[in-house]
Amino acid sequence: MTSEVIIDVQPKEISIALLEDKNLVEYQNEKREEASYSVGNIYLGKVKKLMPGLNACFVEVGSERDAFLHYLDLGTQFSSYEKYLKQVQSDKKKLYPISKATRLPDLPKEGSVQNTLKKDQEILVQVVKEPINTKGPRLTCDLSFAGRYMVLMPFGDKVSVSSKIKKGEERTRLKQLVQSIRPKNFGVIVRTSAEGKRVAELDAEMKVLVKRWEDAITKVQKATKTPELCFEETGRAVAMLRDLFDPTYDGIHVNDESIYQQVRDYVSLIAPDKTDIVKLYKGTVPIFDNFNVTKQIKSSFGKTVNYKRGAYLIIQHTEAMHVVDVNSGNRTRSENGQEANALEVNLGAADELARQLRLRDMGGIIVVDFIDMNLAEDRQLLYERMCKNMEKDRARHNILPLSKFGLMQITRQRVRPAMDVNVEETCPTCFGKGKIRSSILFTDQLESKIDNLVNKIGIHKFYLHVHPYVAAYINQGLVSLKLKWQMKYGMGVRIVPSQKLAFLQYEFYDKDRQFIDMQEEKEIETNA
Repeated sequence: MTSEVIIDVQPKEISIALLEDKNLVEYQNEKREEASYSVGNIYLGKVKKLMPGLNACFVEVGSERDAFLHYLDLGTQFSSYEKYLKQVQSDKKKLYPISKATRLPDLPKEGSVQNTLKKDQEILVQVVKEPINTKGPRLTCDLSFAGRYMVLMPFGDKVSVSSKIKKGEERTRLKQLVQSIRPKNFGVIVRTSAEGKRVAELDAEMKVLVKRWEDAITKVQKATKTPELCFEETGRAVAMLRDLFDPTYDGIHVNDESIYQQVRDYVSLIAPDKTDIVKLYKGTVPIFDNFNVTKQIKSSFGKTVNYKRGAYLIIQHTEAMHVVDVNSGNRTRSENGQEANALEVNLGAADELARQLRLRDMGGIIVVDFIDMNLAEDRQLLYERMCKNMEKDRARHNILPLSKFGLMQITRQRVRPAMDVNVEETCPTCFGKGKIRSSILFTDQLESKIDNLVNKIGIHKFYLHVHPYVAAYINQGLVSLKLKWQMKYGMGVRIVPSQKLAFLQYEFYDKDRQFIDMQEEKEIETNA
């Protein structure tokens, strides 16, 4: 199996796609230059409201809605954290080292939030779940710093090894190695990827993680206001690679030089021999179009998802759960009868659904209504197929066999909102009004824009992105429209086909790939 990561960096957002055998299996999209309460961020927050009935409180961390913190999420070492926080904040010049901090008795599990916290108290918290719908972020006081090979936990006292490392000798070796390099007052969880690694590699990452803690607590020491962001999780591109990276990757393609350098530096740190798989994409065609990602996004999102031979899924998101309905559609019936037909459709649905769960990052409760099957062995086969398909999923999940009503229930870890890309396109020429100019005049409209850019604004080198069909029309013939425009306005006029655009939509970009706003709607409103 070949795996590739495609990173599309745009002025307002970063999109990341993971392809397995050229098929899109994971997709993430992150807005740039916006407040982002990403999982892993650490804040110096302030308790705003105690909720004794829930045994929880709401904490101000700067988000639109206050974040939720349950008593059990304070962590067993909360008393040690609380005392150390006071020691750090008492001296703004010299940082009190954690190695000298006193470990206090564990917080009792049966305690209550009103006896532990008070209103307006400052506490150090970490985001474990992003804001979803009307809910604010979910927090914990049990801080952790995740790396490629290990997770570092301040005020921990144990070294744990991933249960996925099965060999007893290797587990013992890793535990002894990490114990020897573990700083005082830190606990460590050894991740699966550490299997077979040398002490030098583990020690190097340990120092990086300890430095992150020191940087975070230094910000706490110097904080003059609350809330304060003390540690920001690495960018989405690097964070995703940290969890996903596999030495068998065939390529990581990036279309932005600064992000390319960040990714290359990270890969060179964790896998120096694989640095060459990180490649800077310099093509004129949009990077997602070049790797056939745009078309797969258009066909894989939305309420209805087709898979094979006419069958399709209907996926609906609600506040409480996700509901999936399996339909055979207008596919040809199997010669072996209704039971064989139902099994074939259901097995195909299990394959597609496993991909959709990863692709949309659907979490919480998922209820799937498969086509009814009478034979118990067929129902068991479907259950086993679903379990096997979900083995590739990194998120914690649980799958129940089909109920007597033919429903399968799945729970999947939810840490951020489900990815739901709107694949419907607003008419770019009428903006939803229902009336457009004559299509035959579209190229005349484009030429007027080009004339305005070149002769009035003074931009002589630019890229005009249009739908591939329109690009083909502009480029057709020996004396094409493109050639006429270049002869009239200069060779800086470049036509780029873009699959993400609607049929009569267009976008202008300057020579540095910065978007130039030339939308018709604004001109119409101005002239009205």
